[in-house]
Amino acid sequence: MTVYKKIAVAIDFSEQSIKAFRRAIEMAKDFNAKLLIAHVVDTSFGSIAAYDLKFAEEMKVEAKEKLKQYKKIAEDDGVADVEIYVEEGVAKSILSSLADIDLMICGATGYSKIEKLLIGSVAERIVRHSKYDVLVVR
Repeated sequence: MTVYKKIAVAIDFSEQSIKAFRRAIEMAKDFNAKLLIAHVVDTSFGSIAAYDLKFAEEMKVEAKEKLKQYKKIAEDDGVADVEIYVEEGVAKSILSSLADIDLMICGATGYSKIEKLLIGSVAERIVRHSKYDVLVVR
C-alpha cells in the first residue's frame, strides 16, 4: 500500500474543491500526512488578473485570508501539519508541478464555466502531467 507523506489539495473555492478539501482532510488524517492547501490566482491570457497586477495581488491577499480559515478547519479536524500555498499564474501548470508532494487531490470541475465543458481542464492537466498520484473528486 502506498503511504502518502504530503498531500496537496487544489482549492478554487468552488463546490467541487470543497468536496476535494474534505477528502484531503480525511486522507491526511489516515496517513498522518502533511496537508498543503493550494490556490492559484489565474493570470493566464484572458483573465482580468493578467491585465491588472494590482487586482491579482488583491486576489492573492484575499485567497490567503480564506485559506487561513481552511487551515483552521483542517487543524480543528485533526490534521497535525497544515500549510497554505498561494501563487499567481496558470493554475494548470503550477498545480501539475508542485514540488515534494506525493498526492494531489482536486475537484473534477472548478469555477471556470468554459472549463466545465471539458471535464475540468485544470483537473485533466494535473492528471496528465503530474509526476505524483492524483485523486479527482466528484
